[in-house]
Amino acid sequence: MPPTIPPPILPSHPTLTSPKRGFINPHLVRLASFTVLTICIIICAVACILAIWDFTKTDALARTVATCVVISGGMMGFGVINALYGPKEP
Repeated sequence: MPPTIPPPILPSHPTLTSPKRGFINPHLVRLASFTVLTICIIICAVACILAIWDFTKTDALARTVATCVVISGGMMGFGVINALYGPKEP
């Protein structure tokens, strides 16, 4: 009976198995982004309720919402940039 030869094991491609890493730990960036986005949503909701009940002016509401949108966009952009330009995991 001839000896059986096991099938060759092909090495996996490193870019397919290892996810990209950012300059900062991606888990921490996602956690910070989630936290900031959640705080911005809560602030906007409170500002809208105060404006509905006429405790604040509509100008304050517009400024609050615009500020939260800019901060949220900045955090999302930071997460994308961190993932794109970071070195890949070894």
